[in-house]
Amino acid sequence: MNILIFGATSAIAAAVAARYAAAENRFYLIARNDEKLTALRERLTESGAGEVETAQADLIRFEEHPALIEAAFTRLQSVDLVLIAHGTLPDQKRCEQDAEAALEALSVNGLSPISLLTELAPRMREQAHGTLAVITSVAGDRGRPSNYVYGSAKAMVSAYLQGLRGKLHGAGVNVIDVRPGLVDSPMTAHLEKGPLFATPDRVAGGIVRAVARNRHTVYVPGWWRIVMAIVRWLPDTIFKRLDF
Repeated sequence: MNILIFGATSAIAAAVAARYAAAENRFYLIARNDEKLTALRERLTESGAGEVETAQADLIRFEEHPALIEAAFTRLQSVDLVLIAHGTLPDQKRCEQDAEAALEALSVNGLSPISLLTELAPRMREQAHGTLAVITSVAGDRGRPSNYVYGSAKAMVSAYLQGLRGKLHGAGVNVIDVRPGLVDSPMTAHLEKGPLFATPDRVAGGIVRAVARNRHTVYVPGWWRIVMAIVRWLPDTIFKRLDF
């Protein structure tokens, strides 16, 4: 399998790559931190990956996306799995007071994945096979006071994925919206951990199963689907009074 990962050094993406490494799969890894990329490449190679190519890039630079994708497809020839896993958890209070911070959060978590998907979709359609998997969040299911800037970015990506899934269905390309809940990772290092937190490896396992089964929208862990169904069901008269 040929695997292309954006945001490859994130905790979840690295865990996904580790699960595929033993099968002698080939990787093209893109991330911002070159040192972390090198370390990940070495770990995957030691674990049995067939070939690991890396590229350092800041994915907020949209103008670089076409060249990044061109290089990846030239190297791999065809791509069986694309995973888009980059993002940040913005400071909600700062975003409420600073429009520039809010727009940056929307760009990183919303517009950047959509820019990549826009460039990737024609190539996936042309090769007529493969999977596009994108990590969004349960936060996108409904805007909550504690993180509605981040949630709105993820909701935008989820809506885009839903439409793209229909566009690519006839071409034999599957599109997966991966919606994790709270994950114990560097991105949430400042948050107090509790029973709702999952490990990156558990989320990675859900992603690998979703790819194998050609799933569409996946909540990981699975019980988040029930939790968010309840959250979506709450009427606004009640929901607006909840501070969470």
